Amino acid sequence: MNATATGTTTTTTATATTTATATAAAGATDTGTPVFRVRDLWKVFGPKADRVPGDPALTGLSQAELRARTGCTAAVRDVSFDVRKGEVFVVMGLSGSGKSTLVRCLTRLIEPTSGTLEIDGDDVLAMDRNRLRELRRSRAAMVFQHFGLLPHRSVLDNVAYGLEIQGVGRAQRRERAAEFVAKVGLAGLEHRKPGQLSGGQQQRVGLARALAVDPEVLLFDEPFSALDPLIRRDMQEEVVRLHRDEGRTMVFITHDLSEALRVGDRIALMRDGRIVQLGTPEEIVGSPADDYVRDFVRDVPREQVVTVRSAMRPARADDAEHGPAVPPGATVSEAITAAAHGGGAPVRVVEDGRCLGVVDPQTLLGVVAGVAAPAGKAAA
Repeated sequence: MNATATGTTTTTTATATTTATATAAAGATDTGTPVFRVRDLWKVFGPKADRVPGDPALTGLSQAELRARTGCTAAVRDVSFDVRKGEVFVVMGLSGSGKSTLVRCLTRLIEPTSGTLEIDGDDVLAMDRNRLRELRRSRAAMVFQHFGLLPHRSVLDNVAYGLEIQGVGRAQRRERAAEFVAKVGLAGLEHRKPGQLSGGQQQRVGLARALAVDPEVLLFDEPFSALDPLIRRDMQEEVVRLHRDEGRTMVFITHDLSEALRVGDRIALMRDGRIVQLGTPEEIVGSPADDYVRDFVRDVPREQVVTVRSAMRPARADDAEHGPAVPPGATVSEAITAAAHGGGAPVRVVEDGRCLGVVDPQTLLGVVAGVAAPAGKAAA
């Protein structure tokens, strides 16, 4: 199965409006030239790995069958997608699904076996060592689960390290590092060593270090999975806030569905090296592509993800012109609250002073019960 990202991004999250507001404030996503363009990408480990992608007798085998016949493992299998400028593109899946291998292929930390891979139209697979070094230093910064901080250096000097590698002068890099230390909420801790910080604070240092080099795109490889739940939530909100403030393109890897729904504009759900569904959080939760995805999202409260744009009907002449109103990006949960405050009246969906449609209380309750499929789902 080859899943290619097309269409218009609809921003929704499990916690409703946080990421929607972020994207709107950042000017939404750019549907022009993608930051990353990935087509037919394979990464196969094992003997004579390059024979696998081009052999139809092998590409259709399951992982177990492929290992038994060839001794190879296809960690990434025929994957295609675009990452649009200004979006948070989430790749999620269980352990062994191929998501971390995929994100490392984007900058050739892991060498792809076959396919095409571009950043802003530049062929990544054709880059020599110097251009790859520039890509990793300046254009696509990685934030790992393990912080990789230099223990003998202060917070400020850790954040400035990437700029030092780029040859930026000491005064200038420390000034810029101080700016990003403050931006991630660590003002006043500039002179502490990493060992004097909590796990969440250390991860903020890693984030500031990546931001300081002003990369075109940030690549997060399960950056918060080792953190305590409350700290993890704080860091998720930090990512959403930075996206809202800067509109920076992000590729975010996670195995946690709630995290994906919280931070992502679009989600690519992987299984056994393939993308089994690619779409907005609303599309993933509201219209699962198969039983595997359906099981994944089974416990997600639909009313916190599905928007009224998907659930509304056209306005009729007998609909009231006054009463509760919500924007088209509002979640069903928010519309239920509005309907309750309005005495149970139908809720108008209004944008720029124009009524786009109406959502009835019965429809809202149907979405909660899981018996009403979103009417306006987009193709993934």
